[in-house]
Amino acid sequence: MASKPRAASTPPLPLFYRDPLPLSASVHAAWRLKEGDAAFAQDAAYAPLVLGELAAASASYPVVFAGEQAAPVAILGLEQRNLFVADGQWAPFVHVPAYVRRYPFGFIATRDPDDFVLAIDAGSDRVVQAGEEGEPLFEDGKPSALTLRALAFCDAFKSEAAATAAFSQALLDKGLLIERRADATLPDGRKLGLEGFQIVDYEAFQALDSDTLVDWHAKGWLALINFHLASLDRFRVLLDREGAAAVEGGAT
Repeated sequence: MASKPRAASTPPLPLFYRDPLPLSASVHAAWRLKEGDAAFAQDAAYAPLVLGELAAASASYPVVFAGEQAAPVAILGLEQRNLFVADGQWAPFVHVPAYVRRYPFGFIATRDPDDFVLAIDAGSDRVVQAGEEGEPLFEDGKPSALTLRALAFCDAFKSEAAATAAFSQALLDKGLLIERRADATLPDGRKLGLEGFQIVDYEAFQALDSDTLVDWHAKGWLALINFHLASLDRFRVLLDREGAAAVEGGAT
């Protein structure tokens, strides 16, 4: 579930982003953003999640934990493709992760580790660097309404990300996460395997001490763990979608 390997001297870019740049009224005064679709996410087999959307995401996708920080992610496909995007459109009636909805905007850290600036992916097909197409990012030297909305959304996302990290760290500290892999055989006989993720060990979860249970209940974490565990049944949905995609791909 890791990003494509890059040169050791180059830090990996966040998922989807190709050329993130901090926005500046003086440098990007003429830049605009045109309407777009979800085609940028069509090859993503997963998407990061934040705490406030975990319950909603669990109704649509398997929600698991990945990486050293045990970050929660939604599994979008069993291969390197998103089974919920077709012809640039996200499947109806399923939750679209906030990480996807904020793109092509995001935050970039400054030299101050506690300070961030709004950025945009200059590599996005939606970014227009000259001309009149799309909505302006700046007007009269000030952020436009579009940019202010993006700033508010990214700020809320950052706050949620901090809460998410605290939740994940608590799961790690209590030793609740165990490695798992998912194996499936498609109708055409192909075998697929997904590994590199963790789930909550139900028995260890049931054995939590009473003080922790009271604390986590007050924080809403117990419900989130139960949503996560219930979401694992969504692997069947992925298998069904993968099988349907294989049939469509083989149709003549």
